[in-house]
Amino acid sequence: MKNDLNVAIVGGGIGGLFTANALLKHGINVSVYEQAPELGEVGAGVMITPNSMRQLQRVGLGEAVEKSGSLIGSKSQYYRFDGSPISGVQVTDSAGWNAVYGMHRADMISLLADGLPEGVIHEGHRCIGFEQSPDKAIVSFENGVKIDADIVIAADGIHSVLQHHVVPPADPVYSGSLVYRGVIPHELMPDWPMDTWQMWLGEKKHFLVFPLRSGKLINFVGFVSANVAERESWSEPGDPNMLRAEFAGWDDKLVELLTHVEKTFRWGLFDRDPLDHWVNGRLALLGDAAHAMLPHLGQGANQSIEDGMALAVILSKTPSSDFSLALDIYQKFRLQRVADVQTNARKNGLRYDSICADLAVRDAEITAHATFRKSIYDYDVVEKLNAM
Repeated sequence: MKNDLNVAIVGGGIGGLFTANALLKHGINVSVYEQAPELGEVGAGVMITPNSMRQLQRVGLGEAVEKSGSLIGSKSQYYRFDGSPISGVQVTDSAGWNAVYGMHRADMISLLADGLPEGVIHEGHRCIGFEQSPDKAIVSFENGVKIDADIVIAADGIHSVLQHHVVPPADPVYSGSLVYRGVIPHELMPDWPMDTWQMWLGEKKHFLVFPLRSGKLINFVGFVSANVAERESWSEPGDPNMLRAEFAGWDDKLVELLTHVEKTFRWGLFDRDPLDHWVNGRLALLGDAAHAMLPHLGQGANQSIEDGMALAVILSKTPSSDFSLALDIYQKFRLQRVADVQTNARKNGLRYDSICADLAVRDAEITAHATFRKSIYDYDVVEKLNAM
């Protein structure tokens, strides 16, 4: 089907860049506008899971993920704070396909950008305005540039500039927790296993470790309770000594790992309540702009990748003149799926932080949660769309 739409994506993060790859793969013209002067993110680890790995393979980037990432193996484990084991971690879909990778966020951005032709990405474009008419949408940028497009995709994150053109303005919801995050060179702890995802659970806090960059880096994330909301930022510096104090007296191997932390960042955890619509005319939300979620299922990036493939497939199957129908299908198709993941990410965070008087009950829920993870990993956007 001929499709002569011109799509503009605002936001050059994982969701925006993957969507550009998927649209081009389906023969749709696209440009990406990123506010930063150059691509790349301060940040550490992100999980890639089977539900999005299928989509990355479809746009020809599966091998790049395998090369840049670290495969998470079957010895992955949940522990109580003292190191006593709770259960294994689900790392395959129901068919037994293991495609859970630890990826450095900057590596993910790089490989997605490398998949795009020169001239698709426009850096140094901070969005400041949006308007639309029956004929086109117009986006304005701080540098004075204005562009028009048939469809605009807001992939500009939890603090989206464009979101209020779709839904009434609302502040993100603070979770009551902040995280310390960072990386440690594996050479400093050469005996640390680099094929496992490990999490320790305690009262109102938990700690996660998994490998990055083919086992060259150990990624850590320490979640702690905090009554005062921290700024939602990837680059707010943290104090390694405060981090060590938060987890003093925990499992000896975790305490030893923290002795090697020289640099860390503090990051307030925010999400949003599920939205009831993502589209207004020629403007559609995607990724965190549509469904910011807590990281307790490792699905933020993966759901934005699902969004991007869904949008590309739907637009490719709909005549250009029916773009409004396509965006309506996209919205209806994605709303419930993502709301379920958002809600369960919140619930899982409560489990992780032991908000349950009976730890045996908590441990049983952690073990049983593998079934839900498999249902996430089994999901295939393209198969679901083809079955509609």
